[in-house]
Amino acid sequence: MNNNKSVLWDWLTTVDHKKLAVLYLIAGTLFFVKAGVMALFMRIQLMSAENDFLTGQTFNEFITMHGTIMLFLAATPLIFAFMNFVIPLQIGARDVAFPFVNALGFWIFFFGGLLVSVSWFFGGAPDAGWTAYVPLSSGEYADLGLDFYVLGLQISGIGTLVSAINFIVTIINMRAPGMTMMRMPLFCWTGLVTSILIVFAFTPLAAGLALLMLDRIFGGQFFVPDSGGNAVLWQHIFWIFGHPEVYILVLPAFGIISEVIPAFSKKRLFGYTAMVFATLIIAFLSFMVWVHHMFTVGIGPITNSVFAIATMAIGIPTGIKIFNWLFTMWGGKLTFNTAMLCASSFVPTFVLGGVTGVMLAMVPIDYLYHDTYFVVAHFHYIVVGGIVLGLLAGTYYWYPKMFGHKLNEKLGILMFWLFYIGFHLTFFIQHILGLIGMPRRVFTYLDGQGMETMNLVSTIGAFLMGAGVVVLVINIVYSAFTSERIAVRDPWDARTLEWSTTTPVPEYNFAQTPQVRSLDPWFYEKIHGDGLMKSAEPMDEIHMPNGSILPFMIGLGLFTWGFGMIMLNMENPIMPPAIVIGVGFIVTFGSMLVRSIKEDHGYHIPLDKVKKIEKEVS
Repeated sequence: MNNNKSVLWDWLTTVDHKKLAVLYLIAGTLFFVKAGVMALFMRIQLMSAENDFLTGQTFNEFITMHGTIMLFLAATPLIFAFMNFVIPLQIGARDVAFPFVNALGFWIFFFGGLLVSVSWFFGGAPDAGWTAYVPLSSGEYADLGLDFYVLGLQISGIGTLVSAINFIVTIINMRAPGMTMMRMPLFCWTGLVTSILIVFAFTPLAAGLALLMLDRIFGGQFFVPDSGGNAVLWQHIFWIFGHPEVYILVLPAFGIISEVIPAFSKKRLFGYTAMVFATLIIAFLSFMVWVHHMFTVGIGPITNSVFAIATMAIGIPTGIKIFNWLFTMWGGKLTFNTAMLCASSFVPTFVLGGVTGVMLAMVPIDYLYHDTYFVVAHFHYIVVGGIVLGLLAGTYYWYPKMFGHKLNEKLGILMFWLFYIGFHLTFFIQHILGLIGMPRRVFTYLDGQGMETMNLVSTIGAFLMGAGVVVLVINIVYSAFTSERIAVRDPWDARTLEWSTTTPVPEYNFAQTPQVRSLDPWFYEKIHGDGLMKSAEPMDEIHMPNGSILPFMIGLGLFTWGFGMIMLNMENPIMPPAIVIGVGFIVTFGSMLVRSIKEDHGYHIPLDKVKKIEKEVS
């Protein structure tokens, strides 16, 4: 019993970036499955004309929660899982810059996501769509569920923000000797750029959510036209976050693809410098295109034209990446395992999504397509065909380093084909549905409009994707019990620094900080050195941070505070909201006070223990 307690306590108090990566992975997967089940329910509802499987209200709640969870609570933490595990190892660091803040970011994100999710138990989930357009999300039209959306995303966003700041400092300040910026792996570059995007994109979202909270809970008038407010203001605030958010999700996927394709092509990444600058240009332009979500609002032809041109321009650096991946594979010695199948299939799939994006950048065409399933298809080709395939590639590629064993390849290839065929069946046909006029956000449609067969095919595809995810879960469980433990550092003959560490990775990552002598430093040492990384320092005792329960407590305190704020809008709260708000406030700021007052200098791993660990794992 005590052992179980100590294991639980270890995970609740950990500040180890590798364990936090696993926590992100578990949380993101749970949210992903939840949102995926909602998608299946919606596809069952749309499978046939005039279906009554779901009511309109339930459908609205599902469509809102599906989008909100997938973008904020599933894709983002899954990306952070890989960033947490891989980036410190790839730059030759022992940890992130601020381990305590790293844990704080996870727990605040998690409790924010939990607050959004408990809305089901208090009169219904948010129902105004994942973009929460005003006035649909105003107090006049949206019930209590929207308060959970507003407060939950505010809290979750704080967690994402502090994590991003941590990664920026880590990548800039903690690289191993010799690892210049232009020797960093592409995944580190995309992680850095993504973190910068988060800092600049999540702040307007936080401001917008704060204004919406003031409108809904305290009678503010920011988005009420009758009182001098402006409903379109919310759209500007949301999309100046919302478009960079797409790149916040897809740039790390680009980074993963840029690691996997060279590893299984047995070639260095083609055009490394061009890839870095393309990443930076995409990040810059992502803030210049938000109005393309609002072409039909009536802003005017000049503004629309400027944003249409900027939107088309963003295709150029993306095209550079596509060609560089193709040139990396060209003439390479290709190995088509599951990771490479996911990575290489990402390329044509993302091109399809990009092509429809350029179509939607043309204002007259967007006027026709804007509220149809064509936009749904385009968006999912980017998000699922891009991000999810990238995440799957990363999962199969880094799984041996994270968990000490490979995933089963036969099950992996079955998963890939189920998911990939199901994905194209689901979403390619939705382009055609959009072109023949099926509007999005509707829960039913009349018979005899030529939409039944295509909707049925789309639903079958969705279930194939669901089957692929089930096979992945089976693979994880099956491999945990049957796969041989991997003792080698580098089962893939890969190129970057994370593969130079022992498996499993010790808590201090590197006994001696590595000396980097080239781009792809691990591959360089295998070819030009003695097959081991050169050390930049003698072996000595290692300083490590202590674990702490305070990040968990601060997350719990913010959850309590947020719930108390929502209770202000409840008709018959079970206790005075001020008490709950006060408790949350005390727990949050009390924990911060303890952190400020209590000196925590961490601990040292003695040299003899380091030598003993290295002897055991080498």
